[in-house]
Amino acid sequence: MKTKMGLISPTMSPSLVSRPRGVLFLVCLISLVTIWSCRLPKICLYESTYHSPGSSHQQSQYNNVDLSHPNSPFVSWPLQRVCREQNNWKPGLVFICDNNSGGIGNIRNYVLTCVRYGIEAGATGLVLPRIRTRSEKNLADLMLDYRPFTYFFDEDHFRSNFQKACPHITVYDNDESIPNVRLPVRAEKVRPHDLGRRGGCDKRDLNKHVGVFDKSFASYLDETEEQFGWPQLNEMNPRPVRFPWGVQFEWPTWKDGPEFTATFGGLLRFREDILALGFRATGYMKDFARSHGNDRRYVGLHLRTESDALSRWPDFGNQTEAYLAKAEATGIKAAYLATGNKTEAAKLVDEAERRSGMGVITKHDLFAKYSKEDLSMLEALTWDQQALIDFIVLVESDHFFGISPSSFSMNVALKRHLKTEGLHTRPWKIGGDGDGRSWLTGRFEQYWDDWLYMYESMWP
Repeated sequence: MKTKMGLISPTMSPSLVSRPRGVLFLVCLISLVTIWSCRLPKICLYESTYHSPGSSHQQSQYNNVDLSHPNSPFVSWPLQRVCREQNNWKPGLVFICDNNSGGIGNIRNYVLTCVRYGIEAGATGLVLPRIRTRSEKNLADLMLDYRPFTYFFDEDHFRSNFQKACPHITVYDNDESIPNVRLPVRAEKVRPHDLGRRGGCDKRDLNKHVGVFDKSFASYLDETEEQFGWPQLNEMNPRPVRFPWGVQFEWPTWKDGPEFTATFGGLLRFREDILALGFRATGYMKDFARSHGNDRRYVGLHLRTESDALSRWPDFGNQTEAYLAKAEATGIKAAYLATGNKTEAAKLVDEAERRSGMGVITKHDLFAKYSKEDLSMLEALTWDQQALIDFIVLVESDHFFGISPSSFSMNVALKRHLKTEGLHTRPWKIGGDGDGRSWLTGRFEQYWDDWLYMYESMWP
């Protein structure tokens, strides 16, 4: 019998007839297994790296997002990853992150660092942080009354994004709303540095024991329960914890990878009305720049010579000379000046005009020129809230020049630095020539005395 058209030859072995069907079935089976193994949270046969469910899509979705803007979208998967890796949540452990003070750079970093410690400790509760105010007449007087989270930040943005990324942690309105807490609330004061042996390190050094902080903190909880005869930690016996002032520059931000470093700060977005006012100021600044023949391009300057500036920092003359030399090299003829020193602001404006005909303007003069209504809104804000307007306009500038010892300048520069490589942004090169978008003047000789450790512990 012929073998064409599927006919079987009488001399053909039955095993040879069934083999093609068996091979076809085997190929189909392997294909199905391969497809499903790639979809499951395992190592895909054709991938060289591990992908958790959804992370590949999320990463590709945000690869091209510009994270350097004050209103950039919050990329949640790095925080989700960190929270998912915590497998020892402690019901009843609540962190209170309100022992902050100073300007936006210090306060923002304190809150973020405290929250990161809370995740590492396995806290299942977080009291919505309050913001401590300072005196506008004496900026060195840091410990005044508290204001709510919304004094600076967008509460809805923080709550919704944090709860989605870390569903094990409940955000409470205040310490009295902690379930079963004993009133009046007496939070334990714990300093993370005390839970690890540091040897001869400078007291300002980063916490080199964050990798074992979860275990050392768990031991602290057990030991204090036994020492003081306290009931076992649980939802019926909560333990609120408050860190002391000064922990804001302790956590090495690179620990959780560049993706986490680049995105974590996005939790603390400025509140909507301040963002809107800041972006209107940015628009006015671009109009001001265009009137100086710059096609809406402008330079941002931060003059840090207020009353609380330390004597060893670069003075007015040093900052002015450094800033104007850098600004002139850009060829841009318009600059936005952020400073709380009105007297020296006027001196810098005059010097820039005399040297190169550069037009320099502050936020008050900018609003007075373009919108009296917005000027009234600005003047209704406190001194530190007005600094948020400066932050926004400086972040949006074409070039930024600031001063290294200032946490405000550092924060602006690091936020702008995210434009270079997005989620994969590498650390700022301390003491170098900047990244082409920002440059900081100052001394870069001594790691601690020149506050260089802050670069390694500040969230962009």
